[in-house]
Amino acid sequence: MLKIISHIDAAAGGEKAKTLFTALNYSISIFMGIYLFANPLPLSAVNEFCFYLSVLALILLLVFRKTTFTLRSPLTLPFALFFLWAVFGLFFTLNFKNSLLDLRGHLLKYLIVFYLLVNYFNSQKKLEIIAWIGIASATFFSVGAIIQYYFIEGFPFSERLGLTFRGEVTCDYLGFITIFGVCLGLHFLYKVKNIFYKILLTSSLLIMTITTLLTQSKGSLLGLIAALVILCFHNKKNIIFIILAILIIISMPIKERLTSDNFTKDVRTKMNRLTIEVIKDYPIAGIGFGMGIYGNKDLVPLEKYNSKLPPEYQQQGQMIGSPHNTILDIAVRTGVVGLLLFLYILITSLWMLWKTTKLGKGEYFTSWAICLFACFVSFLIPALFADTTFGARVIVFYTMMAMITILWNVARQEKTPEIIPSSIKFTN
Repeated sequence: MLKIISHIDAAAGGEKAKTLFTALNYSISIFMGIYLFANPLPLSAVNEFCFYLSVLALILLLVFRKTTFTLRSPLTLPFALFFLWAVFGLFFTLNFKNSLLDLRGHLLKYLIVFYLLVNYFNSQKKLEIIAWIGIASATFFSVGAIIQYYFIEGFPFSERLGLTFRGEVTCDYLGFITIFGVCLGLHFLYKVKNIFYKILLTSSLLIMTITTLLTQSKGSLLGLIAALVILCFHNKKNIIFIILAILIIISMPIKERLTSDNFTKDVRTKMNRLTIEVIKDYPIAGIGFGMGIYGNKDLVPLEKYNSKLPPEYQQQGQMIGSPHNTILDIAVRTGVVGLLLFLYILITSLWMLWKTTKLGKGEYFTSWAICLFACFVSFLIPALFADTTFGARVIVFYTMMAMITILWNVARQEKTPEIIPSSIKFTN
């Protein structure tokens, strides 16, 4: 076997081999582009196919040292610490099998996605390609969701969009896709000069905004408004979209969901109190990374914890088997230590955005930093109302992290043109 590998490696220097390896490098960008586009769409088979083909191509390139793939990033340490702590939690988990499977499928997999994007979209032009893919994907998804729900299934427009959708794109999760697209779209709206593209982009923004509001999700609404306000710091013309969003809200039933009573008496308050009770019993390592543990009454007796709460905070009937709050979800599955490490990831990302504005002078870096900060905030706000560590929304999260890292790298390279060697880097 070693002789065969050695022979192949020796032959890798030929012209045909060089063409093959060049094609493999390009194929990863193409497959990952398709992967991002297909993320919210009902194309899970295509999504998985592109991911595993990208990984296979990367493995071949690494074996023959025909890639500049690197793990070098300010986020590598916090990612590694969080992952290692989740692995350490296997010694204390209430369900070893579920935790092990979710560590692979809902953490390691998305870390691979992050590094694939950072390495193969590592330029200003490719950063913009990711953004345009995000806009196109969210627009196609929005159009499809509206047609499916209101025109095919026949629901009136007063009904929350996606209420009957199955899987990972129900009404509380749609906003993670669309708001991300809105932020990226507004970043380009005043930069494109071609009138056709400007009309196309404006139409796309209106569709994504309306889709977000039709979900009548309080978290998505707050995230959208926060994003629009932040984007006004880059271009005051974005206030037009704030006014438009307010006018749509006034004309829709969503205004009835925004009363103070609706916030304070929401069932999520009871769910949060219940989750905190569980955290009190597993404060250090949590119940385990497995996402099926919390809702398993044989492992976590939610009824027992519910009975400990004051009557006004007790859930009636069947317990809701998930925290519906990303911060509490991380805390209950990985403990307080895991939560602190997760916050370390978030803080590092914010530091990178701030540092980018210092490293990369000029409107380009400032506008991108503001745009990605808007994406960041508009993701975290609705994340306080939903679990975001799986499904289409977690891919949005790691895509956002990757874009922040790419922008950081571009700014750093512009500041310091020379290439800094890394011990975790493979070159030709």
